[in-house]
Amino acid sequence: MTSMSRARVARRIAAGAAYGGGGVGLVGAAAVGLLLAEVRLARRHVGNHSGGRVPVADGVYGHAYDIPGEPPLRLTMLGDSTAAGQGVHRAGQTPGALLASGLAAVAERPVELRNVALPGAQSDDLDRQVALVLSSPVPVPDICVIMVGANDVTHRMPPTRSVRHLSAAVRRLRTAGAEVVVGTCPDLGTIEPVQQPLRWLARRASRQLAAAQTIGVVEQGGRTVSLGDLLGPEFEANPRELFGPDNYHPSAEGYATAAMAVLPTVCAALGLWPAEEERPDVSRREGFLPVARAAAEAASEAGTEVTAAMPTGPRGPWALLKRRRRRRVPEAEPARPSL
Repeated sequence: MTSMSRARVARRIAAGAAYGGGGVGLVGAAAVGLLLAEVRLARRHVGNHSGGRVPVADGVYGHAYDIPGEPPLRLTMLGDSTAAGQGVHRAGQTPGALLASGLAAVAERPVELRNVALPGAQSDDLDRQVALVLSSPVPVPDICVIMVGANDVTHRMPPTRSVRHLSAAVRRLRTAGAEVVVGTCPDLGTIEPVQQPLRWLARRASRQLAAAQTIGVVEQGGRTVSLGDLLGPEFEANPRELFGPDNYHPSAEGYATAAMAVLPTVCAALGLWPAEEERPDVSRREGFLPVARAAAEAASEAGTEVTAAMPTGPRGPWALLKRRRRRRVPEAEPARPSL
């Protein structure tokens, strides 16, 4: 599928989400029977070795930057098993801990992490998670990172419904005063046990949803990062290194790869990234594009950021597409329990 046709599909899905449309199908109806058969076969292999335990990583990171009287930055993770960190054994290996440690190093300020993500969650669980965050007696987070979408594809949630729930979550968090970064749906076409034609269908569905998610998020004032790297080409090339024991969730190295992709955007959202890197770099094919086209391009290239850039014009909303350089994420230190 070309970038332009993917942009049209993404715009159609996002429009359906915004105006209450029904299900714009991710795959043709004729493929559904075959798809379900392949899903059942894949599920016999995927997850058989997963214990389901998720390390608790909540707490304060960056103790070395403690300044008396200055509160830590507050980072909250929402979403599914990827945001929770399922598949690793130590708290410091989870994406939340890695992001908190990296953010603390860049900001030179402690970071308090809270994770409300739920393994197995689909986008319709975000309403509950956001309510949990906003009803807490502690202040609203400075930044929220959402990773969601894979379970929507595997459970065949209509993409319009998926994007509607995500957009509503971003809107509520932004209205409350939090910055929001969304890691869009990863490429499910690289999960090792998945065979053709399901592999092709999963990749197509994943990228369509990721592009539509980007439109919905950007229009609500959030930023997105394509997580193709999470289950993308690097995983396909190095499945034993980048997949966990269940062949589905990332390993510690895989989560570090994802955290490296997301951290620059988290820092930029908080005004902590170098000013010279905020300007579009033509040599890296960065620039201003209609949001649907930017979303389609981002879905095809992992680690690409999309953020709102200009007021709506004759061709609709515009966005800034950036391919930020990745910087090494510091190894997460043990968290100090938050009080």
